[in-house]
Amino acid sequence: MKQIKAQIPKIFKPLLTVKKRIKLCYGGRAGGKSYAYADSLLFLGRMKKLFIVCLREIQSSIKDSVYKLLSDRISYYGLTDYKVFDTKIENKMTGTVFTFKGLRDQDPQKIKSLEGADIAWIEEAQTITKKSWDILEPTIRKPDSEIWITMNRQEENDPIWVALATQPDNKTWIQKVNYTDNPFCPQEMIDLAQRCLEKTPQDYAHIWLGEPMTQGNSKLISSILVQKALNMPLFDTTGPLIIGLDIARFGDDETVFCFRRGRLCIRFETYRKKDTVEVANITTHMIKTFHPERIFLDIGGQGAGVYDILKDRGFRRIVRGVYFGEKAISSDRYVNRRAEMWDHVRLWLSETASVSLPKDDTYILGDLTCVNKKYDKLGRLQLEEKDSIKRRLGRSPDRGDALALTFAEPVFETQSEDISSFRLDDLFAQPHRQTGSAW
Repeated sequence: MKQIKAQIPKIFKPLLTVKKRIKLCYGGRAGGKSYAYADSLLFLGRMKKLFIVCLREIQSSIKDSVYKLLSDRISYYGLTDYKVFDTKIENKMTGTVFTFKGLRDQDPQKIKSLEGADIAWIEEAQTITKKSWDILEPTIRKPDSEIWITMNRQEENDPIWVALATQPDNKTWIQKVNYTDNPFCPQEMIDLAQRCLEKTPQDYAHIWLGEPMTQGNSKLISSILVQKALNMPLFDTTGPLIIGLDIARFGDDETVFCFRRGRLCIRFETYRKKDTVEVANITTHMIKTFHPERIFLDIGGQGAGVYDILKDRGFRRIVRGVYFGEKAISSDRYVNRRAEMWDHVRLWLSETASVSLPKDDTYILGDLTCVNKKYDKLGRLQLEEKDSIKRRLGRSPDRGDALALTFAEPVFETQSEDISSFRLDDLFAQPHRQTGSAW
């Protein structure tokens, strides 16, 4: 019988020898990532009984999984102790079981049933949404369990990459592997890589060296601009306090308050599953506590009710309703207000004077860089629909919308209105601030 370990490049040695909670390997084509992971897991499954879950974001059938790869490697090595079934693979000697699932096809309860897994292998992890990862990570909770990840990076803000690789901890092993690191890489693949390098160097960097795709002209806001603002701490800035309020439209969306003063986006504060009156009460508390010069809120859906309540409470000067789909102020340049406000965010990030975003917010990079742009027949800027973004991102870019709302209209400092006559403490309870929201 052939030895499995002999076929695993030395660069993958930590898969078998180092104990880490997360083992993430990324890189370009023909690096041997999937083969090394499959061989390593087959080897470990012969040593002791393991429950190994092989996962993808979408798995229409088992043919979409690594089932075929594992089956082929079993045949290649002649591993007669493994038996391949229609939906699983078992080792007859140790009792190890490989099972295969798609994350998006599972409801949260079914995903939670995987908590007994010893190893979860996520293949094509660049397609995993933030929502899927947030459910899966705490589910793999068995003592000494591990999450193995293979990915070819797609974009700078791939959710798995942002969650694990931007600031890795000491429980995470990360290794980049390209075809140049694979001693078993076929000469045909090496020749293909060389031709790609000669013809299209940018494609070569993405396909063969594992670099994220350049965003080109399709993205409204580049990750470079956002990263610069995330790494630019500002502690003092001028300008009136403006709050953008994006109100949740659906059950899994968030109601987000964005606090901005001039060049400084101070923080985001988020709430879930709040009704119209609760959001109005929270907003009232914001006005009383922080005295913003203006609050711009989205009046689509539930927002219209919140806006009416706040006007009735005497905040007509402070609160302004904005409908994303309405006519732009500069209608010769923008299809609607949404495109106009988002483009003002882009211009703000592009200013010569430094601007700052809250670095501890894990969502804002994805929110601001996920929006694609195009132009209508009149040459006006138009943005990708929110439903399309939500399908790609796995969530709505609520923080991006809240920040965009702070650019709804020019705002200048004026004397704050006297709200001392309102007996707010008698009328409204102190709103509960959601645990974990940005502050």
